[in-house]
Amino acid sequence: MVDLTIDLNGLTLKNPVMTASGTFGYGEEFMDFFDISRLGGVLVKGTTLEHREGNAYPRMAETPQGMLNAVGLQNKGVHYFAEHIYPRIKNYQTHMLVNVSGSTIEDYIKTAEVVNDLDRIPGIELNISCPNVKEGGMAFGTSCPSAAAVVEAVKKVYKKHLMVKLSPNVTNIAEIGAAVEAAGADSISLINTLLGMAIDAKTRKPILSTITGGLSGPAVKPVALRMVWQVAQAVNVPVVGMGGIMNTMDAVEFMLAGASAIQVGTANFIDPCVTAKIVDGLESYCQENGFDKVSDLVGAMEV
Repeated sequence: MVDLTIDLNGLTLKNPVMTASGTFGYGEEFMDFFDISRLGGVLVKGTTLEHREGNAYPRMAETPQGMLNAVGLQNKGVHYFAEHIYPRIKNYQTHMLVNVSGSTIEDYIKTAEVVNDLDRIPGIELNISCPNVKEGGMAFGTSCPSAAAVVEAVKKVYKKHLMVKLSPNVTNIAEIGAAVEAAGADSISLINTLLGMAIDAKTRKPILSTITGGLSGPAVKPVALRMVWQVAQAVNVPVVGMGGIMNTMDAVEFMLAGASAIQVGTANFIDPCVTAKIVDGLESYCQENGFDKVSDLVGAMEV
């Protein structure tokens, strides 16, 4: 038997396979397909302090080897989550983590405080790709000072596992990773979507209502893999890799690059059972290649 457990800086996962926020709902939507307790963790959809309607339609577009989305963090707010959704998902036998987003540092703090009081939520994933309305709309995660500031502020009020999700739309992602580690991140996840756009040549108009949106899927995998490797080299906290993971071999590649765990996103729209298949696939890969523990794959790329 292969030991699939992963120690994510004090947060023990039964295996390294997690779902990416915004692609798996609240987990309950997938229970008709497989038992989600088989997974190492589930990142629920982005949660904000107040109710958000999201962006106008159309807000998704298919692209070669990927997809664009500009959903705009549609959700009913953290208080609705705590009162209505949390009671339904708290007893799943896997780690349910909340992706926290905000427009100001105060938003992040207040949202994290609410989640902190939910006993069965062992951690949050801080989405620092959000625009900082007080700083002219530049994303929190695009500069070291602003990324560190929001992480440090949340760390003061949130007492459980703090995972920080990095934006790839930066010049030097390793510097951002080091900055959030110094500010108190317990782990770092990456990458969030790459900024892209799509145009309808017949109408000569943008396909998305917001003109630009976030690119995900296999098209981003080489960039994501490179960034995961760079950040893993620059920090001491665990790294959670994502970006175009469609199958077991993709997951193995991210772990070899230095990721302790992985998140699957866009692939969930194609095959709702893909994460369970990757769990089985990782065990088979380890057996076939002489690894007693899946954690031995982490950073094992030979150069």
